[in-house]
Amino acid sequence: MRLDKERQAELEPERLSFAKNAIYNLGYMINYEDSTKIKFEFKGETITLFAYSGWHTGKSIKDGRGIEKLINQIK
Repeated sequence: MRLDKERQAELEPERLSFAKNAIYNLGYMINYEDSTKIKFEFKGETITLFAYSGWHTGKSIKDGRGIEKLINQIK
């Protein structure tokens, strides 16, 4: 459970938008999107990114935290 829901509500849409633009700019298509996460394909595997925390996971990447770290892995 999040401790600061107001902060999450404020920052999550910005982070989601930033992540979507970065992923699109690298040539990937987003397969699924809701208000908290996005999913896309990378090297034939589904990658999930939770926008607020920056947590990313999937078989074709190293799991971790931070949108920039994910972008660096999929360049």
